[in-house]
Amino acid sequence: MAASDVALGIIFLSQIVVGVLGNSSLLLHYLVLYFTGFKVRHTDLILQHLIVANLLTLLCRGVPQTVAAFGVKIFLSDAGCKLLFYLHRVGRGVSIGSTCLLSVFQAIKISPEDSSCSELKLNIPKYIGSSIYLSWVLCLLVNVIFLMYMTGRRSNKNITILTDFGFCSGVRQDSTTHSLHAALLTFPDVMCVGLMLWASSSMVLILHRHKRRMQHVHKSSSPRSSPESRATKTILLLVSTFVSFYTLSCMFQVSLAVVYNPNWFVVSTAAIISGCFPAVSPFLLMSRDSSASRMHSAWVQNRKNANHVRKIYII
Repeated sequence: MAASDVALGIIFLSQIVVGVLGNSSLLLHYLVLYFTGFKVRHTDLILQHLIVANLLTLLCRGVPQTVAAFGVKIFLSDAGCKLLFYLHRVGRGVSIGSTCLLSVFQAIKISPEDSSCSELKLNIPKYIGSSIYLSWVLCLLVNVIFLMYMTGRRSNKNITILTDFGFCSGVRQDSTTHSLHAALLTFPDVMCVGLMLWASSSMVLILHRHKRRMQHVHKSSSPRSSPESRATKTILLLVSTFVSFYTLSCMFQVSLAVVYNPNWFVVSTAAIISGCFPAVSPFLLMSRDSSASRMHSAWVQNRKNANHVRKIYII
């Protein structure tokens, strides 16, 4: 086994362990909030689906890629390859959709009352749940394409028409079919990224105007920012991280599509970059999200109330 393969395997394994621990911890945190009776915000619901999508993306691509990097190339059947690639693409699509929905929701939420979004601002919370589930349905339908042309390395098909992904292979199509499939798969992603950029620009502009308007108030009040401002900064950080990794991932995906027989390094690097956002995003949320402090504040308040009642009882 080459040293480069071992290094790639260690990178894949580290990425999976860190990402799974981070996403699982954050998901457990939201479950604890839910079962202990804390009010769940609309953004919490979006983040829960984002975490599930991150786990799908990491496990369905990272685990087989790690096994292949350590030298086990043939271990999946055709059905296994189709299912893993399909679930990976579904998770990736829902991750994009959830991040897009999160940024758009926050941009509308912090918009001024007299803006054109004032009516939508009142009604958008009603459509959060249905929008998330619609994202799942669309991703399940669009990515059916991967069930058609992914195949295992044990396949009897002519190897000259296959693209090697390390542990699975993809059947190469004619240029017309390939272009149609690429357009179908790329259009939702491009639309979501466009909406993210619009929402991020709107949030930055709104925060800038608010800061200038309230500048004299900040001089005489606490420097601590509002919960809305902190949440907006968190989402801006999340979106900028996503767009950066997504742009790099797209560049490598284009390379894989254009090159007839891409080498193992290009395939592995594309897989590593595609797993960066699912592995990093939970730590961005945990470092800036206010739900943890919200639970701690409620716990402290409950302790104070309990001590107050105990003192009254003793008196």
